[in-house]
Amino acid sequence: ILKSGKTNEKKFAVVKTYGCQQNVSDGEKLSGMLENMGYFLTEDEEKANIIVINTCAIRKNAENRIFGNIGALKRLKKKNPNMIIAVCGCMTEQKDEIKKIKKSYPFVDLLFGTHSLNRFPELILKMLKSKVIKNKNRIFIDNEKDEKIYEGIPVKRTGKVKAFVPVMYGCDNFCSYCIVPYVRGRERSRKSEDIVSEVEKLLENGYKEIMLLGQNVNSYGKNLEENINFAELLRRVDNFQGEYRIRFMTSHPKDATRELIDVIAESKHICKNFHLPVQCGNNRILKEMNRKYTKEQYLDIVKYAKKKIKNLSLSSDIIVGFPGEKYEEFKETIALIKEVEFISLFTFIYSPRNGTYAANLPDPISKKEKTEWLMELLKVQEEISFKEYKNMKGKIFRVLIESKSENENILLGRTDNNLTMEIKPEETNVENFIGEFKNVEVTYASGRTLKGRFV
Repeated sequence: ILKSGKTNEKKFAVVKTYGCQQNVSDGEKLSGMLENMGYFLTEDEEKANIIVINTCAIRKNAENRIFGNIGALKRLKKKNPNMIIAVCGCMTEQKDEIKKIKKSYPFVDLLFGTHSLNRFPELILKMLKSKVIKNKNRIFIDNEKDEKIYEGIPVKRTGKVKAFVPVMYGCDNFCSYCIVPYVRGRERSRKSEDIVSEVEKLLENGYKEIMLLGQNVNSYGKNLEENINFAELLRRVDNFQGEYRIRFMTSHPKDATRELIDVIAESKHICKNFHLPVQCGNNRILKEMNRKYTKEQYLDIVKYAKKKIKNLSLSSDIIVGFPGEKYEEFKETIALIKEVEFISLFTFIYSPRNGTYAANLPDPISKKEKTEWLMELLKVQEEISFKEYKNMKGKIFRVLIESKSENENILLGRTDNNLTMEIKPEETNVENFIGEFKNVEVTYASGRTLKGRFV
């Protein structure tokens, strides 16, 4: 089917991904399937035969931006009516968004959700075979809840140094503000042998950093026949020879066990950077969020981790202005940030998601006031980060060189604790260093900028 028509004509495809690392991993699979079907991947939308928009639904702002980008494709579709425009990802698992795309974006030809990713080649071929584009018909696959895990899907990696490896899909936590369980489904873990084999092959192919992915990696293994948890999985992927790094996210505090922390502390390759989303520092709000832990329990995990893991750095997620949150309760979050001293934070103003419990709660605090709270929080975190960065000057870090700056002869690398470092080596052919681990002394540390030299 793909070879019909002009035999020498190349087919081009564009995959645009928005959102989290799991979405990026899905985008790599979409790219892999397209390449396997004979398409050449490009960023030039003008010459594309297929454009895939892989969407995110975590916040309203993200959705609005994506709808704007989908709308911009109308011009290209008018210019090239035979172009296939496909929309997939988390947004396409929500009824309101599906209705909006059907009604307001008639030039979208194909829509499918996160549970139908493996069917992508089948759907593309179905459109081509039945000449759906010419007949102006559309294929919309909605409300498909296939929760089987499909192995062996081709992957087109976006880089050659770092790689994403999903260990599980879905989430059973149902935090009251979060749409993820509704769009990603319930928790399903991959078999450990498949994960370990994938990591081994990536290391053999020269990858130096592996990011293990899941909505809640700490609950890995609960639905498997084999007796395994996430701590044991980490032990197995830490057991290969050579210099490489293992990272993971996202980690839910309610399942962050002391065994997990002990494994990180004893490991050879697992990064000593622990991303542990707390979301809030007030127990009433944490209960309303359905987080299933208290502030005291969270701080107990942090205390144990700091005791056991040498040179540990912590990062976290914070939601500001949850429905009904009072300023005095918000100040408890500030106090927790000061106590823990996170190296970095991902901060968000609460965004209501239709279908979640929190979307129906009274929310009397204005957006303006929530923004002021956020600015107050960021100021506190900036002071902590500034102090942490300043203390790094003169210290030597093991840095993985990831890329070269576009404009200058400067290398960009990342430390074990997930901080970006700029290095300007004496050599001119700096590309040779990409993918290597180097000892780097910090020569400049200010704000959120680290610069160093090879030692």
